[in-house]
Amino acid sequence: MSAEARVLRAAYEASVAAVAGLSDEESWVPSGCTGWAVRDLLFHCLGDAQRALVALHTPSPEPVDRDAVTYWQDWRPNPVGAANGRRWARVNASMFLDWGQLGGLYLETLTATVHAAEAADPALPVATQGHVLTAGDLLTTLAVEATVHHLDLTVGLPHAPGPSPEGLAAVRATLDGLLGRPALPEWSDAHYARVGTGRAPLTGAERAALGAAAERFPLFG
Repeated sequence: MSAEARVLRAAYEASVAAVAGLSDEESWVPSGCTGWAVRDLLFHCLGDAQRALVALHTPSPEPVDRDAVTYWQDWRPNPVGAANGRRWARVNASMFLDWGQLGGLYLETLTATVHAAEAADPALPVATQGHVLTAGDLLTTLAVEATVHHLDLTVGLPHAPGPSPEGLAAVRATLDGLLGRPALPEWSDAHYARVGTGRAPLTGAERAALGAAAERFPLFG
């Protein structure tokens, strides 16, 4: 098993632990994503795992043009696109009248994705989102997204277990890569994830400490 597959397994297992056993009522509590309840966010994350399954079984003849850091350069804040995405996920998630069906499909799909990740050659070029990455770098991007959304998920579920340390470390490494330097040393991994993706604003003191680099936040979102 590759190191990237181990990180993805840890990130997905932590996510499964956070949603396993949730009641229908709990699935309606707000998440950290504007306009989305937990169930809406879970539907979005389900789509990400399904995309991973397709990508891992779609070797690309084209050359690699993104890595685990540069992949995120395309994902900049876009109010119109974000509004459309929120609406699309909410409408589709609402079609699952039984929360258990959505939760069960999510858990099954993550298990299948981890199995495919562990069997994948990390050097294999694969296609996703209009780019070509190595399978290993794809797995890192998946762990990063799962971990960031895990933080979103637990906003309305304060007693749910948090993200994996491995996933948070992958988020920090990605954000450092985009920033081109390490973050402020006093930042926790979770706080860096939130400010680095625009989920929390920088304070005045943080802006002063970052200097010109503050203008680059959020680094992706």
